[in-house]
Amino acid sequence: MKLTFYGVRGSIPAPGQAFIRYGGNTACVHIELNDGTDIILDAGTGIKALGANLADKSNDIHLLLTHNHWDHIQGFPFFAPIYQAGRTIYITPGKTQLPEQDAVLRQMTGSYFPVHYQDLPANIQLCPQDAQVSTWRLGSACVSRIAINHPGGGSSYLIEADGARIAYITDNELYPPYQKATAFLDWVKFAADTDLIIHDAQYQQADMPKKAGWGHSVAEEAVKLAMACRAKRVALYSHDDIRTDDEIDAIQQHCRDIIQVGQMNVDLFAAYEGMQIDFDQE
Repeated sequence: MKLTFYGVRGSIPAPGQAFIRYGGNTACVHIELNDGTDIILDAGTGIKALGANLADKSNDIHLLLTHNHWDHIQGFPFFAPIYQAGRTIYITPGKTQLPEQDAVLRQMTGSYFPVHYQDLPANIQLCPQDAQVSTWRLGSACVSRIAINHPGGGSSYLIEADGARIAYITDNELYPPYQKATAFLDWVKFAADTDLIIHDAQYQQADMPKKAGWGHSVAEEAVKLAMACRAKRVALYSHDDIRTDDEIDAIQQHCRDIIQVGQMNVDLFAAYEGMQIDFDQE
């Protein structure tokens, strides 16, 4: 299994010299299973570059969406495979509070986008999972989901394949001021003993309480979850659009210091565009 980060920002793209090392594109992660199955987590602006890399292939693509906020779907109209005749793309929408399962497609309608989704050459299939279904098969992988704590709702995903376990938990507020969809101990159970947790770390303590309830976690909270889960690795993700490379460096070091003080064996890093992890080489 190989995993590549194509977009690591939250809320809105972050162009400019101060954002080069970590990248400015919004949420998108690609997982390639050993059987050749392509799984994409979210369709932020990072999916454009991924699409260029997948355009030379002809296999089916599986897109798992967490929710429908712009930074998680805005790259889809620029995803090259949707313009390829004969290509099949399966889309699993997140379980949002309003069941707008086709939102990723409806952004390509009316005055929003010049190409209507019904005119796309690719065979695009919406595959909403039944509300009672929390685990299913996708290629050689077992996929599980659980509700995120985020305004409007949504889903996180656990991908288990090729001897590796990856938890993708973004736009998740571990300690929200509103009623939790998923409590901390349930997150620990969901992501226990994972090889990698990718978790929202958009905010710092200085952002609180102003941004409490906005649906994102403070970086230290993501570290606490990773240590409780006894995860091998944790990726700080969904970097705030105003957070410069140097500021992310400082957050990364601060979080590593917390792990060291806690005497835990967790490899922590701040995710950056182009970063690839080959789980078969570990």
